[in-house]
Amino acid sequence: MTDVDVKLREQAERRVAAKRSVQAHLVVYVIVNAGLFALDGFTGGGIEWAFWPLLGWGIGLVSHIVSVWMALSGSHEAEVQREMERLRNRPR
Repeated sequence: MTDVDVKLREQAERRVAAKRSVQAHLVVYVIVNAGLFALDGFTGGGIEWAFWPLLGWGIGLVSHIVSVWMALSGSHEAEVQREMERLRNRPR
């Protein structure tokens, strides 16, 4: 394998890991919140408390999805390249 191939493989592995982390987060979110809603339904207390963890965790999940999407969209890499260029060109 050439150096370019090694770098491409490392980048591909990071991207796959990021995508899988979102998938795992989403699966756990759905399973846990389904269980919380089932528990809420069985207790029948009249207060729909299971909505609140769903909402709070949902905000975290959306943040995770957006951060991974931004990192994989190429804008992150372009920003890193610009910063590297600034560092190369700064006076020493």
